[in-house]
Amino acid sequence: MGEKTSITRATTKSKSLRTTIPIGIVKQFDISEGDKLEWEIRAEGGKLIIVVKPVKEPVKEEK
Repeated sequence: MGEKTSITRATTKSKSLRTTIPIGIVKQFDISEGDKLEWEIRAEGGKLIIVVKPVKEPVKEEK
């Protein structure tokens, strides 16, 4: 079975929620603080399928 995390409120005044990314997923996909995630949500066979993809932006070269 997959990893389980808890969901908490992002801030006391926000309606947004947040969760943590399990360290195994962080390591497997080389995710770092500041990286972006792309979320795809769809329904299949009566289930909600959420696909999260790390988006690596190219490193900007300094001149």
